[in-house]
Order: sequence, then structure tokens, then C-alpha cells
Amino acid sequence: MKATMNIRDYFSNLKLCLDAVEVRDEKQNLLAPDPGFQRAIEWIAAAGKKHAKVIFVGNGGSAAIASHQAVDLWKNGGIRAIAFNDASLLTCVGNDYSYPEIFEKPVAMFADADDVLIAISSSGRSSNILKAAQKAKELGCRVITMSGFKSDNPLRQAGHVNFYIPSDSYGFVEIAHLTLCHYLTDHFVSAAQKFRKSGD
Repeated sequence: MKATMNIRDYFSNLKLCLDAVEVRDEKQNLLAPDPGFQRAIEWIAAAGKKHAKVIFVGNGGSAAIASHQAVDLWKNGGIRAIAFNDASLLTCVGNDYSYPEIFEKPVAMFADADDVLIAISSSGRSSNILKAAQKAKELGCRVITMSGFKSDNPLRQAGHVNFYIPSDSYGFVEIAHLTLCHYLTDHFVSAAQKFRKSGD
């Protein structure tokens, strides 16, 4: 089967997607990307100083991003980070309560007021992700969202900082979300290393 797009065009379209990332605060004010990322990085750093946690939630490909980034953040950044992707947990909560509650229930049990929740959903419409974000806010957590597809998706309005990818391609949105997460982690790790080397 012949590819409908050559690889250079694919890369070009992906770059356009990354260049078009939008960041909004909890009042839906548009932020420049750098201040938006800086705010998220500062929240992660503050959680680390208080021995709080960063919690990732996502479905499918977003769940893989969540697990990957949770490991990177604690291994490389020294931050307590987790993703609720254990099969027994998901099937237990889904069976005993409901699928839309599979992340809300663990957040209710394990999240503390100084934690940060990073909620990832390509569509921004997954009810289990929306419920997790709402519960985290009720508990006093900072909430960072990453979404795509339609510009009016509800997850884009559910966080304190909201990153949005204006694309309807699952591949582009997921790659962009992984890139954003890597930037947050890599920037945090780099800043922490410089801080340690300075002796402060």
C-alpha cells in the first residue's frame, strides 16, 4: 500500500502542529507558551519541595505517556510521581463503581492538596479524565491539562493551565503531548541540576 503522505510532509505537518500549541489559564486567558510552561514547571518544583506528588492520568496512548513521564520524573527529577495504570486497579474500580470513575476514585484516595495532576486526553472529552481533574481541584491540587481535537473540548477548560493541540490527528496530538511532557520533565531536571551544582 502506497503512503498518502511522504515523510517530509509528515514532519512538516507535525512541526506546524507543535508550533500551534495554545496555552490558557483557568480563566481561559491566552498565555504565551513560555510563561505557561514556566508556571507548570514551578508547580512541579513546588510539589517536590513539599514532598508532594505529580499524578498522571490518561487513556490508551495517553496512558502510555502518563506511565512513561511518571517514571522519568521520579527517576531523573527526584519527584514523587505516579500514574494509575495498574490493571487490577482499573478493572476493580471499573467493575465495582463505573468506568468513568477509574481515575476519580484513586485521585480521591491518594491525592493531597499540594499535589499536581497532569490530565492527558487527545479528545479532551473522556469522562474519566474530566472526573479526575474535577476531583483533584476539589482536593486543592494544581491541575495541568493536555488536549487536542475540538477547540471547545471540556478538558481544555478544566485545569489551572491548559495545553491544547489544534489537530484532529491522534498521532500528531499524542506526539505533541509526549513532547510537551518531555519538555516539562527535561526543563525541570535541567534546572534542578543547575541548582544543585550552584551549592544553594
